[in-house]
Amino acid sequence: MKNLIVFEIFIMTLVFAQFAQGQTVDEVVNKYVSALGGKEMISALSTLKIEGSMSIMGNDVDIVITKKHLVGMRFDISIMGTENYQIITPTKGLVFMPVQGMTEPVEMPEEQLMPALAQLDLQGALVNYKEKGTIVELVGKEKVEGEDCYNLKLTFQTGVVSNYFISEATSFIVKTSGKTAVNGEDVEVSSSFSNYKKNAAGYLFAYSLTTMQGQMNFSKIDTNISIDEKVFKGN
Repeated sequence: MKNLIVFEIFIMTLVFAQFAQGQTVDEVVNKYVSALGGKEMISALSTLKIEGSMSIMGNDVDIVITKKHLVGMRFDISIMGTENYQIITPTKGLVFMPVQGMTEPVEMPEEQLMPALAQLDLQGALVNYKEKGTIVELVGKEKVEGEDCYNLKLTFQTGVVSNYFISEATSFIVKTSGKTAVNGEDVEVSSSFSNYKKNAAGYLFAYSLTTMQGQMNFSKIDTNISIDEKVFKGN
């Protein structure tokens, strides 16, 4: 009987621990969604066009990022008199970098395409994450970029795993991290987000983004504008 009681207590402890963690994850996610304007507003976001500059080796170059929800993303870079781009769609990635000597676009390897697919979701990975089949776990709390953050581990249906660090004070994403393939090897990559403010339509975005490629500063973000899907096919 004693062993049975101990076993029952053990099972109940596991159940309540999982329930408590689930509630905590949803609380963090709900605060994040609310901070960005709420689920209804975010769900209405269908297109993005971002203009700005990127610092590469001490030089600022013009960039334009064009996105259509779950359809495609195009990243244009004007540098040293050349027009370069990277395109992501649900089935293919294209890279054309004449500044690096390329004479025609090349397909992105699948191991690089898979982690990039999350960028096609304009709502963000955490909005309706259960319906999307994404598993979200609360790893714990830690300080990131000087802020106390919740560390959420996301496992996507593709098998890709990322960590999102959400500020306890603002509920904004401060940093994301994960792995991508570079020259056949898995490399840890991260992005840091700052300078959050609303655009003309009232959507909240980070206007500064730092990645392993450099820092990007956005001067203009247009939302829900008409975008010709031909831009996601390449030149």
